[in-house]
Amino acid sequence: MPNVHPLAPKAPRAVLVGLAAALAIALGSIVPAMYKAIDDQAHPEHFTRQIALPPAPTGLKQDALAARDWQTVRIESGQTLGSVFSDLGLPAAAMHRVLEVPEATQLASRLRVGSELAFEIAPNGELRGLRFDQDETRRIELAVSTSGIRREVIERPVERRVVIAGGTIRSSLFADGAKAGLSAPVMNEMVKALQYDIDFAQDLREGDSFQIVYEELWREGERLRDGGVVAVNFINQNTPYTAVRFEHKGTLEYFDLEGRPLRKSFMRTPIEFARLSSGFGARRHPVLGRMRMHKGVDYAAPTGTPIFAAGNAKVKFAGWQNGYGRTVVLDHGNGITTLYGHMSRLGAFRVGQRVGQGQTIGYVGASGLATGPHLHYEFRVNGVHRNPLTVTMPKPEPLTGPALAEYRRATAPALAQLKRIEGFQMAAR
Repeated sequence: MPNVHPLAPKAPRAVLVGLAAALAIALGSIVPAMYKAIDDQAHPEHFTRQIALPPAPTGLKQDALAARDWQTVRIESGQTLGSVFSDLGLPAAAMHRVLEVPEATQLASRLRVGSELAFEIAPNGELRGLRFDQDETRRIELAVSTSGIRREVIERPVERRVVIAGGTIRSSLFADGAKAGLSAPVMNEMVKALQYDIDFAQDLREGDSFQIVYEELWREGERLRDGGVVAVNFINQNTPYTAVRFEHKGTLEYFDLEGRPLRKSFMRTPIEFARLSSGFGARRHPVLGRMRMHKGVDYAAPTGTPIFAAGNAKVKFAGWQNGYGRTVVLDHGNGITTLYGHMSRLGAFRVGQRVGQGQTIGYVGASGLATGPHLHYEFRVNGVHRNPLTVTMPKPEPLTGPALAEYRRATAPALAQLKRIEGFQMAAR
């Protein structure tokens, strides 16, 4: 079967990053004018604004497709490709012909709720065409005739648009993020970028503020979803923390203003959005009822909440351990070990296996001596217990030389936008 429109090669990540930087520079002159259009609203401290871009042109190809009689089907729960053909009155033989195309076979195996298929059906009930998205950037169109099936690949470029948002903490991080128009994925990425410096479960205070530059993905004038966070500035208890995205050695990472990677050897908190229920030090044991040293910290969270490896390590122990219940102990080298207790169940890693920072090693529970579901977390240096909340974590080396110069050049537009957002928030107060 001929390929009428060959697939175009994907652009390298470095090219995409460069294009994003160039776009940000071009948009710098648009941002000041944008602020003039901001109206008073119920929550003036919270705002989100997309930097306006001209609408994507409609090509002749799209106009021609729209003129044809296509019947669109949105997949519902329990539907299969076979049931869709049956509902449309199309014979199984027509489906089997279509499944000779590899992309159609893949479609049948990964059909998901919400997926859309378009059918062109002749007045006599015969299938003339089938159209579906292979991924976000490629659409497959099959023209069915008595002589065979003609396959065409239609490129659908995804456009990245820059959005800026800001807000002030008045109730909770996610509630105030929602007031600023921020989705949960964007907020989660912001938290992950700054999690090495801010404990978002314990450190937030009313009056803290945030400014975010992030991306939205659009295709043919339709918004698909949020993209990545380009830069964020978070004021926590009057201390600013900044994270800027930059590609270094082929990997996108977040750096601070000095060009030092934010990703440290250890996560301060190996669980997301949990409440600190017991600190480090002497306390009365909630089950035994007597005073004893609490050699770690406890995070209360619902049963089943994922628990992450605080750093790269080898699994030293995974199983049942006295009062800790289901427990995992990780060996990070240099005499540092961490312990995670009271799990409801263990993760997929076993003793001797390597685990990467942030990978799930188990799930919150109440096994062992526990009155409710929580994570008991310990940090040990050469066998001596240290307070995980205050132990000094080693800092990674900053960028230097040409890499630092490139970092400053590439991130200057995003930092300038953060300054503008901050200036607007100050003026609104």
